[in-house]
Amino acid sequence: MAAWVGVASLALGLAGGVDAGERTPTPSIEKAAAGTQCVAAPDVMRRQHPQLLKHQRDATVHRGVRQGRDSLQGCVGCHASATSGSVAQAKTDFCVSCHAYAAVQIDCFECHASRPAQALAARP
Repeated sequence: MAAWVGVASLALGLAGGVDAGERTPTPSIEKAAAGTQCVAAPDVMRRQHPQLLKHQRDATVHRGVRQGRDSLQGCVGCHASATSGSVAQAKTDFCVSCHAYAAVQIDCFECHASRPAQALAARP
């Protein structure tokens, strides 16, 4: 029993100076496009973006509203990576990075474009 306590103390002692934040990976979040304003504060968006997107989905599907404050294309237009041009292509892209961190499957882009509309129009 005493040997286990010694081993545990040694292990804790070796890791003692490491802050939990240093061991825990965090998502890499690129800043939104310069000069843009999000529909809500970052803390609200982190918690409520699924509800906002579902509300917009319902408005689009049931009432035919194609433009809206909470449209997915609006999000993609501001948050697409400067490197990949997408929010869901690379593991460091805006949506994928947070969803991987939270272990939440992202299926929006199985049907929806993960690149801004102007980038899609410019592709050969």
